[in-house]
Amino acid sequence: MSAKEQPKRLGRGLAALLGDAAVPANVAAPGVQHLPVEVLEPGPFQPRQEMKDDALQELADSIAQRGVLQPLLVRPDPKKPGHYQIIAGERRWRASQRAKLHEVPVLVKPLSDADAMAAGLVENLQREDLNAVEEAEGYRRLVSEFNLSQDKLGEAVGKSRSHIGNIMRILDLPPMALAFVRGGKLTAGHAKALLGHPDPVKAAHEVLKKGLNVRQTEALVQAANRTAKAGAAEKAKGGADSDITALAGSLTERLGLRVDIKYNGKGGQLVLNYANLDQLDSLLALLNG
Repeated sequence: MSAKEQPKRLGRGLAALLGDAAVPANVAAPGVQHLPVEVLEPGPFQPRQEMKDDALQELADSIAQRGVLQPLLVRPDPKKPGHYQIIAGERRWRASQRAKLHEVPVLVKPLSDADAMAAGLVENLQREDLNAVEEAEGYRRLVSEFNLSQDKLGEAVGKSRSHIGNIMRILDLPPMALAFVRGGKLTAGHAKALLGHPDPVKAAHEVLKKGLNVRQTEALVQAANRTAKAGAAEKAKGGADSDITALAGSLTERLGLRVDIKYNGKGGQLVLNYANLDQLDSLLALLNG
């Protein structure tokens, strides 16, 4: 594997969770064995939900020429003796079958459910194969189902606690907006910006239609929030005006005089209008008790 092909190490990676032997550099590493492809199956904790066919075929072509350079990480299937669940390397397994290989190199480790999920997530993150939604769902599942802290996750994947928290927040977006992120039409940066919009789905469509970048999306959200606040203030003002009009009408009916109330937001004026001296005398008598 060339230097360019080497996956980037994020934090302590799998070694932080499983020990330094978890990710051997080549097929000759101690503990690596070859197993038939038919005794392997995808693990239940695969965080990646989409595998692009063209990329899978490209990997298959490479494997047909050079073989599998990176062993798969597997664990014994707890329900099927003699079979194994793939923890890391499902793409290599699928591509190997396309390349007509009968066996693949594997490293077998008896991992718990929590370690298996963590290893699968970290392995994919090291290759930057997950979209932001898959990354967030993986983090959330690790935190909620296996009681792993964000600090522990950060140590494993080389991300800050704030990054993990921010990525998980995008799951608060409506499903339609998340679908755009999952499909690669919007980035994680777009998703974070859309969280602050009053109508994230409407904004997502506008972003796609206009081809807005993240900074332009942030400006769109800010403008929408200013408009929303102005509308709320105008609505509140309109509500106050209607209340004042109703009060003036009630006083007019009770006093028999036209009453005007002028309100400036804090104070105002109460104006009593009389048509003749008789109405004035009646008003003064009322005010004097």
